[in-house]
Amino acid sequence: MFEYYPEGWRMDTPENRAATQNLSAVNDACRDGKILEGRALVCDSSHNLLVDLGCMKGMIPREEGALGIREGTTRDIAIISRVNRPVCFLVTGFEKKTDGTTMAILSRRAAQEKCLKESISKLVPGDIINARITHLENFGAFADIGCGIVALLPIDAISVSRIDHPRERFTVGMDIRTVIKAVEGNRITLSHKELLGTWEENVAMFSAGETVAGIVRSVEPYGIFVELSPNLAGLAETKEDVFSGQQASVYIKSILPARMKVKLVIIDTFDFSYRPTAPKYFFKGTHMDCFVYSPQGSEKEIITNFQKHGS
Repeated sequence: MFEYYPEGWRMDTPENRAATQNLSAVNDACRDGKILEGRALVCDSSHNLLVDLGCMKGMIPREEGALGIREGTTRDIAIISRVNRPVCFLVTGFEKKTDGTTMAILSRRAAQEKCLKESISKLVPGDIINARITHLENFGAFADIGCGIVALLPIDAISVSRIDHPRERFTVGMDIRTVIKAVEGNRITLSHKELLGTWEENVAMFSAGETVAGIVRSVEPYGIFVELSPNLAGLAETKEDVFSGQQASVYIKSILPARMKVKLVIIDTFDFSYRPTAPKYFFKGTHMDCFVYSPQGSEKEIITNFQKHGS
């Protein structure tokens, strides 16, 4: 469904290598309007990007560096930050250098416009696409959803279990699946938690009487919330010297589907620095209209209705 991949995905593919193996192949890509990728080597003092195509060098002029540069709505950091990273582009022409070599003239902006017109503009809430995390902020994660076009994944949409910062789930460069939550013109908001399974799917991985690993997410006067999986947390009895962010071993006392509760007892806690791993996805499709997290017959109903977020 989604032919326009996040920047970097096509860099080492056989198709990209074949299209950049010699001048004739690059010329064919220019003629056919084919999106290619190469590594940005240098950003010069005028903010033009010099790109390695393998068989030759190419240049992306500053105004062709990204959507919005020409109009002044995008800052030049969008170009500078691409140095030593893959960049996508269309080949728009060739220029003979004084030393006799040929340089390809490239446009990243044109590749992004093509992606926007032919793919991103057709997305609707509930569509599930590939994305690559580009940077993390306190309020959410930004992800490339095609050719370097970035969308926001708010922190409260990352998982059902609450986190203090997106770095607890993601690292920059991590490839994820994500759901289109809202479309407002060219501005797209993403969600993620709906792909991580319902309460029943998550709780099925555990049984009462087991002692399992968890992460302390919050310490309240009435109990301690411990994450068992990104979309499942249980409530443990209060215990001294327990702090948010600690690793925990917890005994599962009982599982109560009607109340959507998992009762826990903390056996031990300890400090441990860990690196996020790739998410485990329960939903494998390409679109969902509605996601029902809560189990049937539960006292509380938790639903995401993507149809109400239509553009």
